[in-house]
Amino acid sequence: MGKHLVLAGGGHAHMVTLANMKQFVREGHRVTVIGPSPYHYYSGMGPGMLGGTYLPEEIRFSIKKQVEQNGGIFLLDKIRQVIPDTRQVELETGAVVDYDVISFNIGSYVPQDIVSRNNGDIYTVKPIEKLAEAKKRIHELLSKKQAVIDIIGGGPASAEIAGNIWQLGQYQGEQIPKIRIFSSREFMPRFSERVRLYTRKSLIKRGIAIHENSSVRKVETGKIVLSSGEVYEPDFIFLATGVKPSPIFRQSGLPVGPDGGLLVNRYLQSNAYPEIFGGGDCIFFEEAYLDKVGVYAVRENPVLYHNLFAALSGRPLKSFEPGGDYLLIFNMGGGTGVLQKKWVTLHGKIAFIVKDYIDRKFMKRFQ
Repeated sequence: MGKHLVLAGGGHAHMVTLANMKQFVREGHRVTVIGPSPYHYYSGMGPGMLGGTYLPEEIRFSIKKQVEQNGGIFLLDKIRQVIPDTRQVELETGAVVDYDVISFNIGSYVPQDIVSRNNGDIYTVKPIEKLAEAKKRIHELLSKKQAVIDIIGGGPASAEIAGNIWQLGQYQGEQIPKIRIFSSREFMPRFSERVRLYTRKSLIKRGIAIHENSSVRKVETGKIVLSSGEVYEPDFIFLATGVKPSPIFRQSGLPVGPDGGLLVNRYLQSNAYPEIFGGGDCIFFEEAYLDKVGVYAVRENPVLYHNLFAALSGRPLKSFEPGGDYLLIFNMGGGTGVLQKKWVTLHGKIAFIVKDYIDRKFMKRFQ
């Protein structure tokens, strides 16, 4: 008799499972996918969409269409709570869904603890689809004046957002915005000296200011207050202060890692509840710390697909091996990028061409 597989989220780590959903259906299993949007947006191309390099439809694929064409059920909803003892999830609409096996790939979010009031013009770098809305608003501002845009955060998301906002002003033929980055520590601290140098140079030569050791205490529409007491009054604010896994795991009483992500073993499986799996930003891999980068979600794909199939049929599971160094490329806007692979570091147009080719090939495979 077939069982019920539930996929919570249609993100990067579920792509292979979604593409092979017919295999589950042929074995007599039911498959339900729960997601907050009919589409999944590829985060690696998000800054490029903000800058105007890509249209929204170029960086997304239809989860709903793919699920329904392959014999599954798609529910446009969000999970509010997991009830592991009865193998159920409660949705925000109030519906309750039973499962035999469930896999979570619900991503992460940018905390807004420092935001005291948001009357508009404060955006987070996630969810990716909101960047299209941010682009439209920045375009409106730039059509009227030289807007001041501040980005809070000192990591690669800040660098890519800043470079692509600059590109947006250039490509729209409007006034170039004044762009400032506020980093609580030094800028891009966890990357190599060469990556930091090239990234910094790329931004500074375009007039983008980088304020290091400038911790932000409070944010509200049109106002940023630093821990030092300094006050800045931008027209638009981006929050790029890092991401956290969804809080539903801790709230549901599931074992979690130090960051609140679903704690999984080498099979990408909960030790406490072996019918629960997960991948991507929402998990904490107990074997080794994994950076919150899409490459690990992509590498988890075949293992999750195999293990979900195995869990439904009682077959042996496969271990996930994170792998070694990965190709790192930042889209710095203006058709340029910064690339690093082991000891090789490139910057400029070649780096972006490589990224663009890889990203478009990836999307073509799943669209």
